[in-house]
Amino acid sequence: MKRVHFIAIGGSAMHNLAIALQRQGFDVSGSDDEIFEPSRSRLDRLGLLPDKEGWRPEDITPDIDAVILGMHARIDNPELKRAQELGIPVFSYPSYFYERTRNKTRVVIGGSHGKTTITSMIVHVLRQANVEFDYLVGAQLDGFDCMVKLSESSSVAIIEGDEYLASALEPVPKFHLYKPDIALISGIAWDHINVFKTYESYVEQFRKFIALVEPGGKLVYCAEDAEVKKLAEEKEVKEVKVGYGTPKHRIEDGVTTLETNNGDLPLQVFGRHNLQNLEGARHVCHLLGIGDREFYAAMRTFHGAARRLEKLAEVPGRSVFKDFAHSPSKLAATLQAVREQFPARRLVACMELHTYSSLSEGFLDQYAGCMNDADRAIVFYDPHAVQLKRLPPIPPERVKKAFGREDLLVLNDPIAVMGAVRDGIEGESVLLMMSSGNFGGVDLQALSEAFIA
Repeated sequence: MKRVHFIAIGGSAMHNLAIALQRQGFDVSGSDDEIFEPSRSRLDRLGLLPDKEGWRPEDITPDIDAVILGMHARIDNPELKRAQELGIPVFSYPSYFYERTRNKTRVVIGGSHGKTTITSMIVHVLRQANVEFDYLVGAQLDGFDCMVKLSESSSVAIIEGDEYLASALEPVPKFHLYKPDIALISGIAWDHINVFKTYESYVEQFRKFIALVEPGGKLVYCAEDAEVKKLAEEKEVKEVKVGYGTPKHRIEDGVTTLETNNGDLPLQVFGRHNLQNLEGARHVCHLLGIGDREFYAAMRTFHGAARRLEKLAEVPGRSVFKDFAHSPSKLAATLQAVREQFPARRLVACMELHTYSSLSEGFLDQYAGCMNDADRAIVFYDPHAVQLKRLPPIPPERVKKAFGREDLLVLNDPIAVMGAVRDGIEGESVLLMMSSGNFGGVDLQALSEAFIA
């Protein structure tokens, strides 16, 4: 299939896949009704940015070999309807990636949290070991200008397995479509409540994921997560199972050191959840033929995926980190990590309610107690974002009640965030900014510089 058209090309994985196919010599075109940065600039630089926004069914012609449909496109999309009329094969990007890797060893990393970091760790180690591999990763990594790669010569594919739906034509979780030879589950905590209305229905997606492991495949799982352990140890699960937990380590002077059979290993990442992520990545790499010595040597230079406990600024006694954490379990784990790493510092934590789940009345109470590790806790949300998601307004008092902290500061003004994170700060301290959004456009670099001044 040498001519491929992307409907909703602006998506994170979609535009990366478009770039990867162009590099393979494919004739790539695409459309979208709205394209944001950084997708816009990257597509424009490579000549893949549509001439204008919107859907143009007249561009769907019989010489197109395949159409790749993004989740952003609706079932009545005019380009999709035209492709169906012409009998052109239509794929979601997960189903297309599977078709291109079906004869390879597919490693799929799933879980409510940690999957981007684990995938990034595995990719980093394989690259250090000069192993050729295909990959699909959700976050930008240093040294990679495109987070999707497909080749004819590789025998392994490393895939970050998202549990959100694939497309309007394939309304199933993306990680159901990859059929792994090696599967990993890092943890389970209810998310995407607009799709999975109950906790039980969400957990069921992971049970189905396990059932889709290829015959003779392997299941690597975090045995310290009660729900994951329960699923992995069900009698119906016949795969070879490899459980993992938190490896032996110590924390001294703000540095986490792993204690291994190959000696001490100072890490550039920290937190119990990241140590578990590392241990999961180690087991996957072992199944791919990478020994511990080679794995640990590569991990010396791993400093995390983008927006995962990413250091923005630091001076002696003060640090600023940003993190993608937005769900209750991610918030709690990230706060615990910073608290353990800097026990003597005052911890200021600011998070943004940004996703559909986090702004939903039926989900808010899941946040109870998740910011208790912070000395000063701040929650920001944009009322306009609530309106855009067509959700009822949320009074600040309701947010405070949900988090269970009387001293919680709830803000709606991004300018107020700039002042609030610095209010009353003296001596050694650390600031943690957590969101899957952008705090209403706050300049985080300027905020960081002000905090450490």
